[in-house]
Amino acid sequence: MAEPLILFGAFDRHNLGDILLGHIAAAEAAPRPAIHAGLAGRDLTVWGGHRVRPLPALAQDWGERPADLLHVGGELLTCSAYEAAVMLQTDADARAAIARYDADPAARSNWAARELGLAARLPYLAEKSLFRRPRRFEYRAVGGVAFDRLPPPARAEAGRRLAEADRVSVRERTSLGHVAGLGIAAELEADPVGRVAALFGTDIRRHAGQGAPAAVRAAFPAGYLAVQCAAECGDDAGLDRLAAHLDGLAPAGIVLFRAGAAPWHDDLDVYRRLAGKLPERPLRLFESLNVWDVCALLAGAEAYCGSSLHGGIVARAFGVTVLPFPLAERAEKQAAYWRTWA
Repeated sequence: MAEPLILFGAFDRHNLGDILLGHIAAAEAAPRPAIHAGLAGRDLTVWGGHRVRPLPALAQDWGERPADLLHVGGELLTCSAYEAAVMLQTDADARAAIARYDADPAARSNWAARELGLAARLPYLAEKSLFRRPRRFEYRAVGGVAFDRLPPPARAEAGRRLAEADRVSVRERTSLGHVAGLGIAAELEADPVGRVAALFGTDIRRHAGQGAPAAVRAAFPAGYLAVQCAAECGDDAGLDRLAAHLDGLAPAGIVLFRAGAAPWHDDLDVYRRLAGKLPERPLRLFESLNVWDVCALLAGAEAYCGSSLHGGIVARAFGVTVLPFPLAERAEKQAAYWRTWA
């Protein structure tokens, strides 16, 4: 029997795209068994996610078995140890960590290393030497749009990790250029979440007929616009621009949903403030964080408008129109991706 394939990614916290990447990689690896590994041990099955093992502990337990590891995708090339550690906290603990460490680079690096059990600057790039008998390591459709803005030591570390890999692919041309600048021969590959309808369409349509997605369809029988925005869009000027944009669209119902609930993702308070700026529009806040419910919401929408790249990829997979996000400067990944795959 083949050893399990280790799937490594950021599905150790709630984020639509990262969780879906874990599902897609496992489905496409079958019948080979797979183990989901992240930077922390988590059970996200209540949200349709995975039981995740922390990679350092998994590597220690792996012993002398040959280890094949797949980086499943996402914006892994630019996620710093500090960012990763904060996003693995509860909201309260994340606020406390940011208040204590944000202004002190040395202290925040030390704190992140303690939290993660790794000294890496870019911890979602797995080092082969963690395992006693590493075999095939692959990066699949990873991203790093802002890679050129990383500190030089982090870029050098990324070069070392990618050079160890047996195969590297990236998901858009901006990242392809950055990786080429490291001397890495990478391939261009569309984000695997684009295959979500082909692999999981039946399950997603079943979710559409029950629970939160069914309640939305009942509330807006004439159709609705699925809307998402990250917490970084939550300043007054940004919300004013977004509200004006949404108010100018066809008079369908508006459903605000979260593509991510981890720190530095989507914030309910931001959504409530946005709703307050649209008093004349029929509007509903989609409470469910289950990724299959979110996929069903997107699959049934008239259109999608949001800052989440994977929200747009899921929508397009089901033939739903993806509208431009008005705060383009805060949707850099989206712009790079759709320029590549227009």
